[in-house]
Amino acid sequence: MRKSIKRKRQMGKLLTYLCLLVGVVFAGFPILWLISTSIRANGEVFSVPPHIIPKQFTMSAYVKILTTSSKMRFFFNSYFVAIIVTLLTLTISILASYGFSRYNFRGKRIMNMFIVGTQTVPAITLMIPYFGMMVSWHVYDSYFALIITYLAKTLPFSILLMTGYMNTLPKELDESVLVDGGSRLLALTRILVPISIPGIVSTGLYVFLQAWNEYLYALTLIKSTELSTVPIGIARLMGQHSYEWNEMLAMSVLGSLPIALLFLFFQKYFLSGMSAGSVKG
Repeated sequence: MRKSIKRKRQMGKLLTYLCLLVGVVFAGFPILWLISTSIRANGEVFSVPPHIIPKQFTMSAYVKILTTSSKMRFFFNSYFVAIIVTLLTLTISILASYGFSRYNFRGKRIMNMFIVGTQTVPAITLMIPYFGMMVSWHVYDSYFALIITYLAKTLPFSILLMTGYMNTLPKELDESVLVDGGSRLLALTRILVPISIPGIVSTGLYVFLQAWNEYLYALTLIKSTELSTVPIGIARLMGQHSYEWNEMLAMSVLGSLPIALLFLFFQKYFLSGMSAGSVKG
């Protein structure tokens, strides 16, 4: 009896490891192929039969991207827009979440329903309205057009995340500051914000990821090459008569590094912030 139970447990572990192995291969092979293609010559990309290890190892695609100012400009644009959007979204969402968490006011439920409802609207349906607004405001083809659009896109869900996290913090924390004669703003900045770092980090990672990877609005609202972001820059490497596949994938690798590093260094805060914000809302 004990042997049969032991065998079942061993079979269960074996199946678990096999499933994990399949998942790792399924998720990791495209990344491995991406890196492999970026370090081979462009003419070797579609060689038959395909091979994972390049016959001719070369870093020319990376060198060309890193030494070409117009291509490095794509990275500057993405960093600038993503950082500004992240800072603005975090500032507004922290203030808004504190209000939703600590105050009861008329229309609160309706506002919550409206915020949740915005998440059901497909992004592509807002493309033409956003385009018309930016043209009428004379900010088409500018940083401001991307920043205000990304802010509107990421703010509702960020408020939901931060409100969920704020609801897990006891009200006695800020009430103790009020008893000592402090203001609610002081309680928020000195007490709640420091202990809300996991929620802030998880929300910031979400916002940065959305702004960094976004393609549709950047393609619609930006016309000039000087203001294009990394996703648009990758698409611009597709020429009329030839495709620079190795450069496209090299830029994809370089564009993926910031997100990978952020998740690597802040994954502890991200996981705890997401789980805490989903427990109590």
